[in-house]
Amino acid sequence: MKSTHSHSAREQILHALHHLDHILPAQAPILNFVHHNTIHGFQHLPFEEALAEFEKLTGIEGYLPEAQHRTFYEKGRIDDSDLFAALSANANLQSEQIFCELPNRKIYRKELYRLAMLFDFSAISASQFTWKIQESNVLKPNESLWQHILDKLDLTETELHVEDLFDLTPEQVANWQNSNSKQHVEESLTKSFSEIGNTVTLRGFIANLTGMDCLNFVRPQLIRLCASALDEGVAAWSVPNRSDTGLYGMWRAMLDYDANAFLAELPNAPELLAQLPDDVIDTIIFHLEAQHIPQEKWDGYLQRLALEIPGWAGMINWREQHLEYTTENDIKPKLADFLAIRLTLDRLYLNQICRDFWQCDARLDKLQTYFERNLAEFSVRSEFYAGNLPEYLSQQAQDVLNKPSIKNNFEQLADLISTWQNSPLAKTKESIYDEGWRLFCLCQHLDLNAAKIEALSSDLLREMLKLLDDFNDEERNKIWLVAYERHYRNQIFHGLTENYQRGRWYKREKRPSAQLIFCMDDREEAIRRHLEELNPEIETLGAAGFFGVPMNYKGLDDEKVTPLCPVVVVPSHEVQEIPTEQGLSVLPTHQSGRKKLLQAANVLHQSLRRNTVLSYPLIDVFAPFTLANLLGKSLIPKPQNSLMNGLTRFFMPEPETKLHFSAENNSRVATPELPRLGFTDIEQADRVAGFLRNTGLTYGFAEIVVLMGHGSISQNNPHLAAYDCGACSGRHGGPNARVFAAMANRPEIRILLAERGIEIPTDTWFVGSEHNTCNEIIDWYDVNEISIERANAFKELQQQLQHAQKMSAHERCRRLASAPKNPTPSKALFHIQERATDFSQARPELGHATNAFAVVGRRALTQGAFFDRRAFLISYDPTQDPEGKTLEGILLAVGPVGAGINLEYYFSTVNNERFGCSTKIPHNITGLFAVMEGASSDLRTGLPRQMIEIHEAMRLQIIVEAKTSVLEQIYARQPSLSELIGGGWVHLSAKDPDSEDIFVFERGVGFVRWQAEKQNLPIYEKSSDYYPNHSEPLPPVLIKQPE
Repeated sequence: MKSTHSHSAREQILHALHHLDHILPAQAPILNFVHHNTIHGFQHLPFEEALAEFEKLTGIEGYLPEAQHRTFYEKGRIDDSDLFAALSANANLQSEQIFCELPNRKIYRKELYRLAMLFDFSAISASQFTWKIQESNVLKPNESLWQHILDKLDLTETELHVEDLFDLTPEQVANWQNSNSKQHVEESLTKSFSEIGNTVTLRGFIANLTGMDCLNFVRPQLIRLCASALDEGVAAWSVPNRSDTGLYGMWRAMLDYDANAFLAELPNAPELLAQLPDDVIDTIIFHLEAQHIPQEKWDGYLQRLALEIPGWAGMINWREQHLEYTTENDIKPKLADFLAIRLTLDRLYLNQICRDFWQCDARLDKLQTYFERNLAEFSVRSEFYAGNLPEYLSQQAQDVLNKPSIKNNFEQLADLISTWQNSPLAKTKESIYDEGWRLFCLCQHLDLNAAKIEALSSDLLREMLKLLDDFNDEERNKIWLVAYERHYRNQIFHGLTENYQRGRWYKREKRPSAQLIFCMDDREEAIRRHLEELNPEIETLGAAGFFGVPMNYKGLDDEKVTPLCPVVVVPSHEVQEIPTEQGLSVLPTHQSGRKKLLQAANVLHQSLRRNTVLSYPLIDVFAPFTLANLLGKSLIPKPQNSLMNGLTRFFMPEPETKLHFSAENNSRVATPELPRLGFTDIEQADRVAGFLRNTGLTYGFAEIVVLMGHGSISQNNPHLAAYDCGACSGRHGGPNARVFAAMANRPEIRILLAERGIEIPTDTWFVGSEHNTCNEIIDWYDVNEISIERANAFKELQQQLQHAQKMSAHERCRRLASAPKNPTPSKALFHIQERATDFSQARPELGHATNAFAVVGRRALTQGAFFDRRAFLISYDPTQDPEGKTLEGILLAVGPVGAGINLEYYFSTVNNERFGCSTKIPHNITGLFAVMEGASSDLRTGLPRQMIEIHEAMRLQIIVEAKTSVLEQIYARQPSLSELIGGGWVHLSAKDPDSEDIFVFERGVGFVRWQAEKQNLPIYEKSSDYYPNHSEPLPPVLIKQPE
């Protein structure tokens, strides 16, 4: 069917589809999982406005439940000074104003706000009120206060019960039922229809009136189709030519051969399907017009439609927006295809439902005409399915709905509902259960007795309640979050100021025994601290874990390149891992063994499920070995893993390798569109010099300089990429560390570095390595190139790192519920490594949980203090960068990385069911690209519950060692940073390089000097003297420094 729709209509649909890119989840396929702002499409708005807009759109609240904040208050994690400071910071609240004056007392607005935050002043029902009086005697101590409140508000107590509503006098009915009842229902009907396309789709509207949700029928069909189309290697069969036809064409082709004839049973399905246009945009318009959706609401309707299955819609949209992402089937799905199919299925099922209930098609005009003639039925259906009715009316409504053909039944029940809605038993503002009860509770908290109430007017009392009403959940949540963040921020600031001039390496006045550059990752804070406690002569630094070398990397066994850099960067260069001359002799055996192992795995995990002929005999062959392997995994996971790794190495020996990273100096220019293999000498020198300047490591080089990338390995963990390096696009950072070390060790590069003012001693050697943050194992690269003269120093460093690995594991055990209590360091390391090999372990490690702040500055700021593995540590020397040019590049690189990690954890914590993907337990991997619950759910995006259970939902506090003037200039120049900081998505503070002063950036104001009473923090001999026997988050303390 050819297009007959206007150009403007098509443009409107295309614009609507483009807008959805800002609203739908933007999570990549799970192998490419990278932390990002969950509500990225709203990041252009201030944080509070963004959360309000997102809640308005989706109904998902972006703050922790108030009960959780009250628990923090009870535990001392928030105190009154935090609450009052947060209230004062919100100018709209006018918290410092006097609300009213009494003899010998003034009541300030902030007192009322504080009480509203600490206590629940909600209205109660009549039955709850009766129970409180009869069972708890709540009025006994203050009956005079209660009576005075009723008199002041002109309220009357009633003894009415629900049974009394069946035996009313005509006068009572006339008094409670007003002449506007019909008008009220008409207004409700008009409002319900006006919301279609704004807050609900036709599917939601009909579900609200029937209790039948067509999505329960449509979703399984859509999932079956989309999973088949997007499959990346699980399915045994695939639809032919799907890369040519697209999702919509693939679906239409499948209808002719689908053995599941569900569509044929729906009314007029063959005729409707035959009318479908060939063009997907025309199909969308075809359905919207057929259902009489007003054109001005098309944008909102499609938005609502997509958000009803956001996971699948978001994945298809991500694939459409990232055409560079390729799979074996190479299908190019489009969001328009998904919505066109969804509209078709919705229409078929909704037509069936509407014909069953109202003998008409699912069209707005038909439904509106029907309900305008049947207002009573609309009233009963809407109130019943909204759950607004008391039990006695709900039962009657159920009986009437079971016999919907009798019109009088609806009218009689609608009258009863109207009577109840206007009776004293209904929840109304002016009642003893609302105004009366709430004011009674508030006065007691304010210590106001009957005599004091007598001096207040009824208008003032109602104004007091209005102030609490205006200070609603949303406003209170803003204050709670700011107070919560302020309390922890002050602890951090106290730790930094008390540690001022205690830390080492403000300047390298003597040569360190070794230098280790770790990723900025918060999980590396502990191992760095323990290493420095063991050997104070070691200097550790931190940087983004791609080490300034963005590249497309192809490992020895990789079939295609992988970008190892922040997601906002597109590499222009490729680096390949190749065998050395010695490794060439092992390479054939390695490749042959790998091929055989992959074939065996394919037979075991795929063919046994698919091959009807070979399945039975193969199961008998493999069963004993599979059982033994399963028992080993279950009972002795660590030895079993070692055995399997040994067998793998036996069949697939690892050849010695090196990196091919150099290109001829006269090579063509490399671009993201046309990448090139290798870096020229100039490009290598630029990257090495740039990275060393960023970290401040331009002088005082140690004999051994280690680049420590990181990654994570665990069993049975679909979200494995979420534990890897965010600066490497959710991959391991070891290759980046390795290539940087190889570049920095080349004599040609050192000559070029010297020309740039960076003199590296000839005895300095860079070593690449990778720290596994799950099992604490460190892999070393190219150690065979370390000279004999440096061998002893390197061996000593490795021994010291082994101690740090044990202590890092020891510290991690305190936050793991299933870990042994107070283990020895060796036992702690064994337990941590066992978790990494246990395929039943839902929490192999805790990832970035508890991340809270970042420090950009010299290590001396934080060295000598305990920060509980909660800090991103980025090295930067402000004395080498007076104009802030280096700092600007650092903030542009690490700001989005840190903010993305922090915000994903924040949102997945405040509402794990909606922003996160809930518990791992029912997750199934779908087509190797996502997870869903069971076999027919939406795709689950965000972080699982096991990754955020101990996280504390607060925005990232970035502390930069720099002058405020430098930061102000950077803020003014960089829109991306002003969006994050000025919008309140992260907090920014400046630590003055020449004093202990700290300045806090306040939105709309600028930098303000932080002031607080001095605190003398306790000093411990070492970290392990402080954290044992504590499983809760710990505030900073100081670590004793050597004399």
